Amino acid sequence: MQTVISQTNIKSLKLLNRGKVRDIYDLGNEILIVATDRISCFDVVLPTPIPEKGRILTEMSHFWFEKTKHIISNHISPRRLEEVISNPDELAILSGRSTIAIKAKPLPVEAIVRGYISGSAWEEYKRYKTVCGLKMESNLVESSKLTEPIFTPSTKAIDGKHDENITYSQMEDIIGKELAEKIRQISKDIYIYAANYALDRGIIIADTKFEFGLLDDKLMLIDEILTPDSSRFWPKNGYEPGRPQPSFDKQFVRDYLLSIKWNKKPPAPQLPEDIVKQTTEKYKEALKRLTKFCEP
Repeated sequence: MQTVISQTNIKSLKLLNRGKVRDIYDLGNEILIVATDRISCFDVVLPTPIPEKGRILTEMSHFWFEKTKHIISNHISPRRLEEVISNPDELAILSGRSTIAIKAKPLPVEAIVRGYISGSAWEEYKRYKTVCGLKMESNLVESSKLTEPIFTPSTKAIDGKHDENITYSQMEDIIGKELAEKIRQISKDIYIYAANYALDRGIIIADTKFEFGLLDDKLMLIDEILTPDSSRFWPKNGYEPGRPQPSFDKQFVRDYLLSIKWNKKPPAPQLPEDIVKQTTEKYKEALKRLTKFCEP
């Protein structure tokens, strides 16, 4: 029987924050990030958890953090969970879904890179032929591959507010020109590297978002990276511009919620059993394709 973890309560540690998906505990100069099986869509946490989701997100993030550390350092600490947690019951809950991370100061923007046009970018393009204020070519259709990846930042949702797309100029105003340019270039570099890697394994990474933090003025990658929660993963086989694509990510759940005409406001509806099961299978397939193949 699958163990579903919707929320953790690690009594030996101080809870710093309970986010949409992750519970974060204080370890002094480090934090313990626990990926639960909660799922959020349209910035609302759904009442129905997705079995195995937290473990899949953790394994995939660790995989990508390791593969991209030649591009930028990340917040992963070398400490092992057993050095922090001694209670066997707590270890059983946390094993496989936990990250010990260096405590960095998160930047108040999210770095989004798009290689294909979909989602909110497609909705804006249909109206204005722009994406986050960037003028785009006039002949794009839904799911078109872009001539080159574009960087489209957003604000970070705080206190129940929604993420909002912003222009690059607005990002410069928030964090400064030098840091904004550094993040833009690094984000594109990671995306291009990961997209090429994934394509060889049958997955199109249509877009993804990164989060960055500062430690003693040093920029580092934090949070999660290139997971089905932070990216759009499409199967390479059957890709066809001009329509929505099947996916290995939470767009499947979003599509269900849109089909029942949920108003995107709390309380969110329960997910049917078949939607939950299929979502787990999609996440597992993405993990298998990306991490279980031998290096080419």
